[in-house]
Amino acid sequence: MGQSYLKNAALLTGADVLLRLAGMGLRIYLANALGGEGMGLYQLVLAVYALFVTLATAGVSVAATRLMAEELARGRAQARGMLVRLAGTGLLLGAAAMAAQYGLAGAAARWWLGDVRAAGALRVSAFGMPWMALSAVLRGFFIARRRVEPNVLSQLVEQSVRIGIIWYALEWGNAPDVSARCTAVLAATAVSEAVSACILLLFYRGEAVRAFGAEKARRPADPARRLWEILWPVEGGRCLASALHTAENMLVPACLTVCLLDAGGRSAAVAQYGSLKGMALPLLTFPFGLLGSLSVLLMPEITQAHIRGERARLGCLLDRMLRLTGCFSALAGALFWVWGEPLALLLYHSQEAGFYLRVLGPAMPLMYLESMVDGAMKGMGEQKAVFRYSLWDAVLRIAGVLLLLPRWGMKGFLWVILLSSAYTCQMNTARLLHVSGLQPRLWRWLGSGSTPTRLAALCAGGFGMAAVCLAVQWPLGLGEEVRAILRTEKSRRERQKSPENRNCSGHRGEN
Repeated sequence: MGQSYLKNAALLTGADVLLRLAGMGLRIYLANALGGEGMGLYQLVLAVYALFVTLATAGVSVAATRLMAEELARGRAQARGMLVRLAGTGLLLGAAAMAAQYGLAGAAARWWLGDVRAAGALRVSAFGMPWMALSAVLRGFFIARRRVEPNVLSQLVEQSVRIGIIWYALEWGNAPDVSARCTAVLAATAVSEAVSACILLLFYRGEAVRAFGAEKARRPADPARRLWEILWPVEGGRCLASALHTAENMLVPACLTVCLLDAGGRSAAVAQYGSLKGMALPLLTFPFGLLGSLSVLLMPEITQAHIRGERARLGCLLDRMLRLTGCFSALAGALFWVWGEPLALLLYHSQEAGFYLRVLGPAMPLMYLESMVDGAMKGMGEQKAVFRYSLWDAVLRIAGVLLLLPRWGMKGFLWVILLSSAYTCQMNTARLLHVSGLQPRLWRWLGSGSTPTRLAALCAGGFGMAAVCLAVQWPLGLGEEVRAILRTEKSRRERQKSPENRNCSGHRGEN
C-alpha cells in the first residue's frame, strides 16, 4: 500500500509538473502572440467559460472520487451501479452547460464582458463541456482505484493536442485579429477535451474487468440522496462562487477604466488585467503542481480515515499536509519576492507583471494553504462550510473591487487579493482544525525541529539567499558599481591627504 501510494504520488507529481511546464510555456507563447490586450480579452473569455465548466464538472468530480472510494470498499456490483449513475449525471450536467453557454454567448459577450469580440470564442468552447464532464467522472473512478496512469496519460495527450492545434492556428492559420485568435485557442481546448475523454474510455474498458469482474450493475444504497448531498453544496457553492467570480472579473476592467480615463481608458485597463491574470498569477500558481497531486491523492485517504473514525491517522495525514504546504509555499513565496521582476522581464518582457509577482509573493503561503485545506475539508464532508466561506469571500471581493479600484487602480486590486487570501485561509483552516480535533502547530507547519534550530535555519537561508543574489548579480553589473564606489571613495581620501588640502585646512584654522 505504501509503495503504491509513493509510486502514484511520484508519477502524479512528475506529470503535473510537466503539464504545468507545458502550460506555462503555452501561456508565455500566448502572451507574446496575443499581446497585453489580447491576453486581457482571453482572460475575460475564460472568466465566463470557467462558470460553465464549474456547472459541468465541479460536483461530479468530487462525488466520483468520494462515492467510488466508498462503494469499491463494499462490493463490485454496487460500485458499478454507482459509476453508471455518476456518468449519467455528468453527461446531463455537461449537456446543460453546453446548451447554456452556446445560447448565452452573444448576450454574455455584449452585456457581461462588454466586448462582442468574445462571442465566437464562447460558442466554440461550449462543445467541450460534455466531454469534460465525462472525463471528470472517469478520473474520479481511477483515483478511487489508486490508479493515476490513465489520468496522467490522458492529460499529457490532451495538452499536446491543445498546444499543437494552437500553434498551427496562430502560426499557419488565417486569424487576422485578436477575436479570431482567441476563438482558435478556445476551439483547440474543446478538441483536446474530446480527445482526453476518448483516451480515458479506452483505459476504462480494461480497468472495468479488474474492478467489477463479471458483476452486473446493481443499485447501491440510497444513491440519489448520497449523490445529492455532495452535488448540491459543491455544485451550488462552486457555481455561485464562480458566478460571483465572473462578476468580479467583469467589474475589474470596468472599474480600472474609471481610474485610467486619462491614461488609456478601456484598452489600458484590459492590458493591466491581462498582465495580472494572464501573466503574473499563472506564475504564482505554477509551483502548486508539486502540492496539487498530493491533495488529489490524499482525498480518498482522508475520506476513509474520517468514515472509519481513525482520528489518529486522520490527524497524522492533516499534520503532514499542513507542514509540507507551509514549508514549500514559504520557500516559493521568498523566491518570487526576490526574483519576480527579473523572471517576468525574461519571460514576458513586462516590468508590470514583475511588480505583481513581488507584491503577491509573500502571500503564497496563504494561497497554497487555503487550496490544500479546501481539498481536505471536502474529503471530510465539509462541503457546506467551504460553500459558506467561498460565498462570503466572493461578496467581499466584489465590494473591495467596487470601493478600491476606481480610486487606486490595480494597487487596490492587489489589496483585494491579499485580504481575500488571508480571510479564506483563516476560516477554512480554523474549521478544519475544529472538525478534525487537530491542535494548531503553527511553528511546526512552517518548519521543523526546535525553535533555535528553526531560527538558525532561517538565518542560514537568508545568508544563503543573499549570497546567491550577489553571485548572480555580480557579473551583471553589480561588480562594476561596487568597484566604481570603491574607486570614488579612494580618490576622495587621497585628495583629503594631499599637501594642498592640509595647507588649506591649516590656513582656515589660523583664520
